[in-house]
Amino acid sequence: MTDRQHVLLIEDEPNIIEAIRFLLARDGWHVSTHGEGRGAVEAVRQRAPDVVILDVMLPDRSGYDILSDLKSDPALARLPVLMLTARGQSKEREMALRMGADLFMTKPFSNAEMLEAVRGLVRPRSETP
Repeated sequence: MTDRQHVLLIEDEPNIIEAIRFLLARDGWHVSTHGEGRGAVEAVRQRAPDVVILDVMLPDRSGYDILSDLKSDPALARLPVLMLTARGQSKEREMALRMGADLFMTKPFSNAEMLEAVRGLVRPRSETP
């Protein structure tokens, strides 16, 4: 199968963007990015990704607000979301998961950890009829 899975990375740190883009593209993914909170939900609607990687702390809007909007929209509610944060307190993880995030990952992360997480988020959807 030649069609590549699409990841939308909503992140504002250039180093993180380039690291994730390089890692996932090398693994065969199509990666698009959005660099701020404003317009993030619209970017998801327009780009129709298979997975969203969403930073918690973004300019203009928090990742939690964006996650809430995604999960309250019936057309987007089943979209897998991996939340990223530089602060890994358990209360943040619990809040993200309670709000509907599929996974929560703390920066810095290993390449293997990121690949395993993104692959795991897509596999269940692509195997469902």
